[in-house]
Amino acid sequence: MHRILIGGDIVPTKSNYHLFSEGDVNTLFGDELIKTINASTHLIFNLECPLVDDLSPIEKSGPALWAPKTTVETFKKLSPSLITLANNHIMDQGSLGLYSTLKLLDDCNISHIGAGENLSEARAPYYINIENKKVGVYACAEHEFSIITRYTPGANPIDLLETPDVIENLKKTCDFLIILYHGGKEYYRYPSPQLQKVCRKLVDKGADLIICQHSHCIGSMEKYNNGTIIYGQGNFLFDGSEDECWQTSMLIALDENFNIEYIPIEKKKNVVRMSNTYNKNKILNEFFSRSTEILSEKVINEKYDKIVNKEIDSYLLGLSGIRTTVLYFIINKIFFHKLTPMIVKCKYNKKKLLSIKNHIECEPHRELLLNGLNQKLKSINKK
Repeated sequence: MHRILIGGDIVPTKSNYHLFSEGDVNTLFGDELIKTINASTHLIFNLECPLVDDLSPIEKSGPALWAPKTTVETFKKLSPSLITLANNHIMDQGSLGLYSTLKLLDDCNISHIGAGENLSEARAPYYINIENKKVGVYACAEHEFSIITRYTPGANPIDLLETPDVIENLKKTCDFLIILYHGGKEYYRYPSPQLQKVCRKLVDKGADLIICQHSHCIGSMEKYNNGTIIYGQGNFLFDGSEDECWQTSMLIALDENFNIEYIPIEKKKNVVRMSNTYNKNKILNEFFSRSTEILSEKVINEKYDKIVNKEIDSYLLGLSGIRTTVLYFIINKIFFHKLTPMIVKCKYNKKKLLSIKNHIECEPHRELLLNGLNQKLKSINKK
């Protein structure tokens, strides 16, 4: 029997709204996965969209997710002990979307953490009692468009100055502490040097298990200082892409002694199923192989250098604003998607690159830049 079963990101989408709304868990998850879920005493997953009927999408880059309130029928059928809301999409429909979600979960007697009206509410942990042991669960997210501010509700942020102290104090209140960390590079199966540094610091402060849940793919794992860090769990069910990364993921199971089991699952179009024996072994072998690779700091740096080299031009083009224009997409298609490096080479000389680096790397410049951007956006919205 699994005492605690943790799934990754779950998002009802248009392709399966009807199944979620009908509470058709057998079609969505299959008999074998439902059996595994029912064999656990505590189920946890991350709801990565607001449940709302009246749309009020915020202005942001990227999609503004949502699902109708009727989809809560499946969550009621699954009977999760806890739903986490600390992620980069929970505020996609603004404050009304968040309040709709919180009220709906409360009405269904489903516990939730990771988002709220204020920071104290969003930071609140959840506790599970197992065999006279107290398990704490804490959820936080990296900074995108969902994070709580002085003026708006939202998700609980990872704050490198404050979160380590929060973790240290939480560990004093429980025997085993789980951190559900919504962060990391999407579609990347290894930790960045910075992500590894942050997660290791949280283990040093008392975290026993850290699960990174944002990458939409299975990543890698390391044992560090009596703790376990999982750099990428993959989705629970999110029919948002047919990319290879999205097709497989894992459930993380804990027994009463906090031994960890990894349970591979697979997306099948708009539903999810337990992996068969062959795929299960393949998924786990690749996972543990990557986990062996990241024992080397050199490998982590080399892997990250490759992804940086692959994507830096796209990031620089994003800073210019050119990538958002229709003309860019048309011309880029004509040039067989080779336009980005050509534009970057013409637009960014060494002097400009050094200026950008200084504005982002230097703390006072970065702080002023972020606050200035917020002021500019507020000024535009008032016009």
